[in-house]
Amino acid sequence: MSFLPDNSLTSFVPTDVILPDDPTELRRSLDDILRKIIDALNDKQIGHYNTVEGVNGDKFFTPGDPQNFKGVYRKVIDFGALPNSATKSVAHGITISATTEFTHIYATATDPSTSFIPIPYVDMSGGNNHIQLSLDSTNVTIITNFNYSAYTTCYVVVEYTQG
Repeated sequence: MSFLPDNSLTSFVPTDVILPDDPTELRRSLDDILRKIIDALNDKQIGHYNTVEGVNGDKFFTPGDPQNFKGVYRKVIDFGALPNSATKSVAHGITISATTEFTHIYATATDPSTSFIPIPYVDMSGGNNHIQLSLDSTNVTIITNFNYSAYTTCYVVVEYTQG
């Protein structure tokens, strides 16, 4: 038997379904089950990473009202090559308002000779070869203090709420 804690806020579809014999009650019961299935599917992480804004299926709480959730959007910025000991900015194209809140900002970079790094990046070999990632109302910015230009592909993924 499947169960869900009474205080859970997650989408959950019970695995045990008992359908009534009465046709009117059966219709209501099936409508309710279908609504639960649709809500549960729509609340799940959507694995689409695209260069245009899209809903990712996540829900983020509203400060001051933790039972009211906002949808989360995802966008991928094709950043191109990392800079050689420099600062590089790329426009993200996101319309940012006073109610925009970022929930996740991360990136990965690829050196075609089969080397891959996450960003932000900390070099633990004792050097100061770190990579900083930031975002403002117009651009995504990456700062390197080492030559990372061999990393010719970099994708920045941003996730955020609007309103």
